[in-house]
Amino acid sequence: MNAPLMEHTMRWFGPADPVSLSDLRQAGCAGVVTALHHIPNGVVWQQADIEARKREIEAAGMRWNVVESLPVHEDIKSQQSGFEQLIENYKESLRNLAACDVRVVTYNFMPLLDWTRTDLGYAMPDGGKALRFDMIQVAAYDIHILQRPDAAADYSEIVQQLAAEKVAAMSDDDKIALEKTIVAGLPGSEVSFSTEAFLEAIMAYHDIGPEQYKANLIYFLQAICPLADELGIKLVVHPDDPPFAIYGLPRVVSTAQDLRDIFSAVPNPSNGLCFCAGSFSIRADNNLTEMVREFGERIHFIHLRNTQREEYGSFHESQHLNGSIDMYDVVNAIMDVSEARNESIAMRPDHGHQILDDLKKRANPGYSAIGRLKGLAELRGLELGIYRARQH
Repeated sequence: MNAPLMEHTMRWFGPADPVSLSDLRQAGCAGVVTALHHIPNGVVWQQADIEARKREIEAAGMRWNVVESLPVHEDIKSQQSGFEQLIENYKESLRNLAACDVRVVTYNFMPLLDWTRTDLGYAMPDGGKALRFDMIQVAAYDIHILQRPDAAADYSEIVQQLAAEKVAAMSDDDKIALEKTIVAGLPGSEVSFSTEAFLEAIMAYHDIGPEQYKANLIYFLQAICPLADELGIKLVVHPDDPPFAIYGLPRVVSTAQDLRDIFSAVPNPSNGLCFCAGSFSIRADNNLTEMVREFGERIHFIHLRNTQREEYGSFHESQHLNGSIDMYDVVNAIMDVSEARNESIAMRPDHGHQILDDLKKRANPGYSAIGRLKGLAELRGLELGIYRARQH
């Protein structure tokens, strides 16, 4: 067998990122995953700006092979007045990316929030720090701090009880810190909120249920995929993180059935998937290996990280090779897909623990250098081991 190896990349947040392009190259990356984070959401990415970023990456000895992300404006997601022009702006950005030969474009359709965590420095037994999502803290914030109407109905009785106990033990500073972690924005997030603004934004989605929200996503894809087909661009949707409803907001890219719905409604070749193993893994009913095999033709970008599921829907991000995911099975399935397609697929080690010298440095949550380097090294070793075994 001669299955191509994955194309190894890491995410970079631009010139202000504490992790440099030189760091990424030394870690073993051939490609860079980035975006024009300085451009406001909804504004066209101009060709000159794309070319400038591309030259910067190439000067460091790598290439810009995946956009993560070209954000979808909230008004497109909720179909507010004027959203059609925002779709036209999105199309123009796609044209400019194609003109610069950047042809894999990641986006997500999560309302209001990008990936959500409650602890950005969860202490691990080895002294490292990880990202964690605590459902009890989420419920405590939702019911008692945010005070979203009817929020309690979205949680089990035991979670409601534990949330009440949690918030009773929290100081005012604890409450402020939790809110900041949840809604103040993270790397790659589109917006940040105050308490009042967040509640107001949530309530704007009050009458948009999952079916209508999925219809909005399909409308968006039907509008842009014909152009993406012409341009040779692969649009890859990032799954919901976490892959279930929070704060009463709809989630529509969480399960295999969601993907079937999206791909059957919009079968265009450009309509693709960013297979984020960590996001999908949070639901025990998502069989990751089966999902790789079922949607393999649609996967054009891969995030590999592991999670450890806990009680009540809580989880923390574990070591890349240890956790709720059988990473061997997942990588083996990915290599089968690569072989069948006879092409490499861009992959980045998603997130990483803050360890060693990075514990003393400023870092974007989940994106410190050494933890990701460790993850990439482990994943490359696993991949090479599978590849070499197939030669015999």
